[in-house]
Amino acid sequence: MVTSALRTEPTVLVYTRNFVSGGGGYVHQNIQASIDAIQNMGRERSFAVDVSDLPSAFDPINLGQYACIVFSNSNNEAFSSNCQREAFAQYIENGGGFLGIHSAAGSERSWPYFWSVLGGRLAGHSRIHELLIHVDNREHPATRHLPQAFRWIDECYYFADINPAIQPLLWARADQVQASSSPARKENRLPLAWCVIGKCGSRRFYTALGHDPSSYADPTFYRHICGGIEWVLGCDASACAKHHNRASCTIP
Repeated sequence: MVTSALRTEPTVLVYTRNFVSGGGGYVHQNIQASIDAIQNMGRERSFAVDVSDLPSAFDPINLGQYACIVFSNSNNEAFSSNCQREAFAQYIENGGGFLGIHSAAGSERSWPYFWSVLGGRLAGHSRIHELLIHVDNREHPATRHLPQAFRWIDECYYFADINPAIQPLLWARADQVQASSSPARKENRLPLAWCVIGKCGSRRFYTALGHDPSSYADPTFYRHICGGIEWVLGCDASACAKHHNRASCTIP
């Protein structure tokens, strides 16, 4: 990997590991499309991009060069040792940025700390169909280009163990989602994208959208991801922060 000493722009690590001990596990076909899109965003917005699917990247010294780690359609076992998990946690606790895309929510399914960083634990999803998606905060750079509601074809993810510090950005109505597998829930709002400000100012962004590879060339979704990265890197900090009580954002 290129060291940060050779770079003047912020650097993003795009991490794509899909691994299950003993084999198996679903691997999305959208990974290369997501990498290509983020690399293009870097060229447009002046941030550098490294790509890896190797858990050895999670070394404290190596992570120190990154302003943001993007878990792009990773799934299942993101790490191969507790030392790597500790390096990830240290990075976050020291204020490192995090962004998750789609199946990133299926990573580290047995590690509650990761759920809290991402914002929730994946509990299932619907089949692919047209969703009516509502925008909760149109001042955030990931959503300001969107209308108040728009239609989008994708899976609808359902979450459990949601971090109470998240600020929802996109959501769908549970009673409008064709979801026989949806877990019973009291709320009618299914969050689909959010931001959160954690300890030491760590900025985190997650979007559940992006199952289809073609999504990453769609201007609507492309700008959604790019705005999320820009916010994590430090642009428009107030767009999320002013919707939070910062005292409530001190949990991981």
